[in-house]
Amino acid sequence: MFREEAKAQYYLQNISYYRLKGYWWDMQKDRTTHAFNDNTYFEDVVERYNFDRELRLILFDAIERIEIALRTKMIYHLSLAKGPTWYRCEELFVDNDKYLGHIDHLEREFRYSQEIFIKDHKRRYPNEDPEAWKIFEIASMGTLSKFYKNLDHQLPAKAQIAKELGLNLHSELSSWLESITYIRNIIAHHSRIWSRNMVKRPVDTLNNPTGIWFDQELLDVQKKKSFLIISILIFLCDHVVPENGIKNKILRLIANKPNVPIYKLGFLNNWEKTPLWS
Repeated sequence: MFREEAKAQYYLQNISYYRLKGYWWDMQKDRTTHAFNDNTYFEDVVERYNFDRELRLILFDAIERIEIALRTKMIYHLSLAKGPTWYRCEELFVDNDKYLGHIDHLEREFRYSQEIFIKDHKRRYPNEDPEAWKIFEIASMGTLSKFYKNLDHQLPAKAQIAKELGLNLHSELSSWLESITYIRNIIAHHSRIWSRNMVKRPVDTLNNPTGIWFDQELLDVQKKKSFLIISILIFLCDHVVPENGIKNKILRLIANKPNVPIYKLGFLNNWEKTPLWS
């Protein structure tokens, strides 16, 4: 049903049917005939869609902050410990086969970059490897995550990076970075977070973190939906950019759209009373 049919026509001319379909799937009482539940309105679907779009914009802001902080810390600590071209030292990495794939991808990013400082390096030092602070400045979140995970586990710099992000174990940070890369790619392609099961499920039980985290076991649905990854973004942002406002933006969005069933994202079981969210 429609409250304003003319507006519905406008939305369907500019947002594809199959993009919207993911937001009304649970509103159907019969998925064979595609009959909807009583008192279901098209505008309710659009409200879910707009909620998801606004949430993705907030999360992308959070991911940007984390990505820049991770890049900075990797460049600083590893360059200080192992020199400006540490990424060329195969002995610093656990899996040689993965390392070769990662370095190949990093070189491609360098080769095709149009950044002024990269072009300047190619012109002035055509036969020299760029310093880490140049080449990693153009590395994607996925590349940063893979390089970090493959670093030798005994490297003090690896532990230090995790510590500065509030975690005591590098394995926890590696798990989190993989899940952040995953959701970043969803957002970058303007895809739906709403009610989506997360393929990458990060660890949720932490070993004595230095920041505020959950003091109770999360429900399985909170782990498989986006709630856990969103909570991770808030935790990390609180370490890299104090007073970042990300959590408050999410809380305002939820408050401004009270009819949107946020449990579809895993926001349930008194989530708002947990230490991280209260």
